Amino acid sequence: MNTMLSGWSLAIALIGACVGTYICRAIGVLLSSHIHQESEIFRWLSAVTYAMVAALTIRLILLPVGLLETVPIWIRILICLLSLGLTFYRPGRFLTPALFLGTLLMILYGVIH
Repeated sequence: MNTMLSGWSLAIALIGACVGTYICRAIGVLLSSHIHQESEIFRWLSAVTYAMVAALTIRLILLPVGLLETVPIWIRILICLLSLGLTFYRPGRFLTPALFLGTLLMILYGVIH
């Protein structure tokens, strides 16, 4: 395996990956003038994206893996509710402070315990 990834084969693999990436990007640039952001497909893609982010967030809260698993579920839910409360207090202005608050509270819990 090591001989396969040494020398020219590694360089060829890197060049192939770069060419593939830039071909896809070039096609995207060429087609971007024909795409309307308010079309049904983009509204659907946006909805799917938000649903995936929400599902992953809920999974992190309810079924964590690793170090977050050691934090009791009621602490995780309480921190989420406090952060959401700050977000909904003034939507659009407190998203970053709410993320900071959740992170700070989780770190504080880790320091205390």
